[in-house]
Amino acid sequence: MSPDARRALAGWGGFLVLVAILPLLGVGSDRYLMLLANVMLMFMALALSWDVVARTGQLSLAHGAFFGIGAYTVALGHKFVALSPLLGMAAAAVVGFVIAAILGAVTLRLRGIYFAIATLAFGEVLRTVTLQLPDLTEGPIGISMPPLFDGDRVASYYVIGVVFVLALALSLGVRYTRAHYAVTAIRTNESVAAVMGVPVVRTKLLTFAASATIAALAGAFYMPFITHTDPTDAFDVSRSVASLAFPIFGGIYTTAGPVIGTIALRSLEEYLRVTPPWKEGYQVLYGAVIVIAVLFIPRGLVGLGESFRRGAFLPRKGGRAWRWSR
Repeated sequence: MSPDARRALAGWGGFLVLVAILPLLGVGSDRYLMLLANVMLMFMALALSWDVVARTGQLSLAHGAFFGIGAYTVALGHKFVALSPLLGMAAAAVVGFVIAAILGAVTLRLRGIYFAIATLAFGEVLRTVTLQLPDLTEGPIGISMPPLFDGDRVASYYVIGVVFVLALALSLGVRYTRAHYAVTAIRTNESVAAVMGVPVVRTKLLTFAASATIAALAGAFYMPFITHTDPTDAFDVSRSVASLAFPIFGGIYTTAGPVIGTIALRSLEEYLRVTPPWKEGYQVLYGAVIVIAVLFIPRGLVGLGESFRRGAFLPRKGGRAWRWSR
């Protein structure tokens, strides 16, 4: 194991300890804060999973669809066979992986905007199908089920914490194993990567399927946590947008970026949502922050921090000060 990998594992180990003891620091007794903590971990897992796909150079807009697949797997399991939420989550992981493998086999030969459109259409097709099958999915009314652990948000926090750990392990695995060289080569130039012996299709397919499994697990947690889902909510395209906005804001192709971006943007969104006068039309200001960040911080917060660390913003000889180092 390389020194960089050891340092990364030590740092993330400390972060996971902090996550584990968070409910013991007085937060666990506050239901509102625990709600935010649960949702934060859920979106961190989504953001990490999207970033893994992005490392192959593919712009996926299907994460909202796999989130919905996970939610409906749990919902239908409860409706028809009284499947417990935890077993439903296990089933959702399998269903998500299988569907992603099938979808990936069909679409991953597409590149760029064509792949993005195909994955976006996939989510819209699923939303339409669930709306048109009321005998199975209850149509637009949706499906309800009892809350996870009878509404105990501390217990549910540790469940979504496990999903987050899986997403983190996937991201670190892609970063600090031989897979890193494969996905980087594919992102740089698929044709050259194939000539060099990289199994392009297999790598992209496994990466996509593993990423979709995490998204399905997040959706599977969401259903019993919220206790109700319907096609419009389960397959909401804004969830796909959020899963890519957080990594871009924090720093794409990194593990820290999606986590930092999720914490920053979710915290900002929640603050604006409940604080007057921002809560009236807060989405406009929230969107403006994202646009400004994309334009002026192209490498995200992680890249900005690295530039500061290297002294890229320090005054330089010749009068060129505050130079942005890309």
